[in-house]
Amino acid sequence: MKKFLAIVLCAVMVLALAACSGKPSGNDAKEERPFNNVPHEVSALKIGVILVGDENEGYTYAHIEGFKAAMAELGINEDQVTWKYVIPENATCYDTAAQLVDAGCNIIFSNSYGHQSYMVQAAEEFPEVVFVPATGDTANVCKLGNVINIFPHTYESRYVSGVVAGMKLKELMDAGTVTDPYIGYVGAYPYAEVVSGYTAFFLGIKSIVPEAHMDVMYTSSWFDLNKENETAKALMARGCVIIGQHADSTGAPSAVEAALKEGTVAYSVGYNVDMLSVAPNAALTSAQNNWAVLYKMVLKDFIEGNKLQHDYTAGYEADANMISELGASCAPGTAEKVAEVIAAIKAGTLHVFDINTFTVGGEKKDSYEFDFSTMNADYSAVQYEGEKINVITDGYFHESEYRSAPYFDLRIDGIKELTDTNN
Repeated sequence: MKKFLAIVLCAVMVLALAACSGKPSGNDAKEERPFNNVPHEVSALKIGVILVGDENEGYTYAHIEGFKAAMAELGINEDQVTWKYVIPENATCYDTAAQLVDAGCNIIFSNSYGHQSYMVQAAEEFPEVVFVPATGDTANVCKLGNVINIFPHTYESRYVSGVVAGMKLKELMDAGTVTDPYIGYVGAYPYAEVVSGYTAFFLGIKSIVPEAHMDVMYTSSWFDLNKENETAKALMARGCVIIGQHADSTGAPSAVEAALKEGTVAYSVGYNVDMLSVAPNAALTSAQNNWAVLYKMVLKDFIEGNKLQHDYTAGYEADANMISELGASCAPGTAEKVAEVIAAIKAGTLHVFDINTFTVGGEKKDSYEFDFSTMNADYSAVQYEGEKINVITDGYFHESEYRSAPYFDLRIDGIKELTDTNN
């Protein structure tokens, strides 16, 4: 009896010490929870797809087209997929994911960053189901084997679209039509995804016009036709002659097309979809993602029973990104220059974030330690601890190599983020 009491007392003391230890209750207190992937018959698959928009919104339309292309390549029928459209980035996403699990789905995808925390919540509750929040950044740190993030090398197509813009800008300057190589950029939020994209775009322009400079204005929305339209107008009013965008509507290209028709010298570079239908004269090209490549990668591994990676990413080497058809207003020689640049990216002889092509605060960055920890939903505290890694080695910033989602967040010289449009 005394022996039993001693054991009980020891157990109580251990529990008390554990409760008072102050050890974090997040992922540091957990062990990696693996996922035992087994082969799946294609005909037996049940797939859920949670979308922040629908086919009327460019970003979501690109995902829909990509997913359908992957389905066709893998022999997945339409009746095996349940589509959930216009799902907001709140608890509705979790509820939708749970409903899809109840409906028998064994793998569930979502397409917006704001869905991620709710997808991870569902993954905790339903360990037998795989959850794939696209554009997310926590799969490698949340310690859940059934969570996967996907993101293509968008920064590569951003750079190439910048080359297209640079060729046009040089043509205008050589003709004396433009004297100030001033670029404007309509951004959604000051997140690394947007910063990586606009920096790559700018560096593509600078490879043709080294003296170019750029201002970025944020809309605080991924999709707002009116805000994007008005922001493009505000940038043109400041004198910007090329308008790029990381926003999902046709608002900015439409504004540039209207301005061009009224005699303003201005051209547009879009995102996600070909903008020639709304800006036939102003649109030069759009940076695009071929989401089919990544969806196929994940589904193929899931079907074959291969070990699932936390992150799936790919770029030009796998045709996971591209630019849209060149507009009629592009400068002569643009197609040839684009082919040359893409070939160099594929060969590994051109690195988008080569440290010899930019400075930060007037100095070259020879190293940069990035903290891969991720924050909670309101950014008030670290939710998942990650490693701190020097991401600049071998003369360039290694984007999307340590996780799929972009993490280039340096503010380089030549770009200004406008918080007050009077600045």
